[in-house]
Amino acid sequence: MSRYDLIVIGSGPAGKSAAIQAAKLHRKVLIVERNLRVGGVSVHTGTIPSKTLRETALNLSGWRERSFYGRSYRAQEQIKSEDLLARLHKTLDYEVDVLEYQFTRNRVEMMQGEAKFIDKNSIEVTALDGETCVLESESFLISTGTRPFRPDYVPFNGTTVFDSDGLLDLPSIPRSLIVIGAGVIGVEYATIMASLDVRVTLVEPRDSFLDFIDKTLIAEFTQQIREMGIDLRLGSKVEVVEDKGEFVEISMENGRHVRAEMLLFAAGRMGATDALNLKAVGLETDHRGRIEVDHTTYQSKVPNIYAAGDVIGFPSLASTSLQQGRVAACHALDTPTLPQSPWFPYGIYSVPEMSTCGMSEEEVQGRDIPYEVGVARFSETSRGHIMGIENGMLKMLVSLKTRRLLGVQIMGEGATELIHIAQAVLNLKGTVDYFIENTFNYPTLAEAYKIAGLDAFNRMPIPEKYKVKSPKAKK
Repeated sequence: MSRYDLIVIGSGPAGKSAAIQAAKLHRKVLIVERNLRVGGVSVHTGTIPSKTLRETALNLSGWRERSFYGRSYRAQEQIKSEDLLARLHKTLDYEVDVLEYQFTRNRVEMMQGEAKFIDKNSIEVTALDGETCVLESESFLISTGTRPFRPDYVPFNGTTVFDSDGLLDLPSIPRSLIVIGAGVIGVEYATIMASLDVRVTLVEPRDSFLDFIDKTLIAEFTQQIREMGIDLRLGSKVEVVEDKGEFVEISMENGRHVRAEMLLFAAGRMGATDALNLKAVGLETDHRGRIEVDHTTYQSKVPNIYAAGDVIGFPSLASTSLQQGRVAACHALDTPTLPQSPWFPYGIYSVPEMSTCGMSEEEVQGRDIPYEVGVARFSETSRGHIMGIENGMLKMLVSLKTRRLLGVQIMGEGATELIHIAQAVLNLKGTVDYFIENTFNYPTLAEAYKIAGLDAFNRMPIPEKYKVKSPKAKK
């Protein structure tokens, strides 16, 4: 029987970073992956595929150039699903190759098979051919990720009715598409398809969507996606989904019906924990299959069993999962490590993209913090004119009492890259004065920080150190 210092179940971002961190600490570590290829949801059905699909769609459709050449402009006249998938498969193959090289270089052992717990110090792994083996370890990390929620009333068939994983095997680009669920995944795919001139209907049973994003940003985003042609329907549940062969039809609670060639159901995901036999170690999950952990150490209620990544719920980002896996491995192996920064960026790769860091205006108001707002439009920047950007904005929230930056929200081209400036200033407890005192490259979209900073600064009380003393006052 093989024994390890750490066994990682799942090879997504959390599992990868945990395994490599443990290996760098010269510990014996094993990754158990039930799929044939390493990488988990992030590489094969989530982060990398959707972002590759987005970039390919924007490039082939000529979306970024349409402000110059008109809405009918396309870089490639006829775009087929094969065009989208060619770049996707090439990217995924590269990601898998890099991962396998990293594991080999760091001497991380790998095993393909389905893992389930026998007790808190041992698991049984079943290979594809049915052969089993038992492995022991001092500690375990569960990083099995999530799978799409598939309710019984949706007739998934892989040809006209898809979940978010199945959409990556799209047989053809439809003329019309219904997307049920206006969460991050639903919004991303809805806007990507709309950039290919697909007529999209986005359905959300709640009266609002992406509620963790600043409402000003959502209002701007809503206007832009409606201008793209997306029919956004909020506030009514879907009661019936019917596959009628030539089209898919949904019946809504308010009596309305919608027809389209294809349907994507993207209303939630479930923790992929049902095969782990967690009852054997006394662990339970919530109604979505997620594991409760201490968010400082990522320990579960069983001290030597950790969990990280999407399987523990919010924020369910590849970026935070990488950090969580590293912290969990260090704690499991009694190795001191740097604490996690309190503020992290949240990116939504829609069209246009959005990214936030820090508090939203609603959070600031909820905490009764006196504040000022600074806003910059990308169209105000020279770089925006050069790139042909007609929309996009940066919103900055600043404390009136301490002048500290409280939060930044960005919508538009490059939002997920630009947000890291805000992240640095927030975590270093910087003030609005930073943006006034410092010079930004010109012309750049980052100059929007300077514009927004000045917008807030000019409406705030002038600090004593900036007041100009008159000659008479000096006497």
